Amino acid sequence: MKANIHPKYQTAKITCACGNTFEAGSTKEEIRVEICSACHPFFTGQQKFIDTLGRVERFQQQTKAAAARKVATKKKVEEKEEEKPRTLAEMAQKIRAELKSKG
Repeated sequence: MKANIHPKYQTAKITCACGNTFEAGSTKEEIRVEICSACHPFFTGQQKFIDTLGRVERFQQQTKAAAARKVATKKKVEEKEEEKPRTLAEMAQKIRAELKSKG
């Protein structure tokens, strides 16, 4: 094996965007990260979005609009179901009423 080809492994200072700092082993002296265990939603239990060009807001708006469309569609289906005759007698009565109105 060749000697002196591996980088030096040392203690690195890791700094998060939230301000949290801690040390870990690395080949670099200093590392900057955007998110850490102190601010990550999985560990904190709080919902936090890292928004890039309003994409999170746009996604939330689309989700709300889709939910509203689903509710509206469900209401339309329920209204159509109410208009349909449930029994053969109701169907015959509806047909008779339509024939009387035409003729």
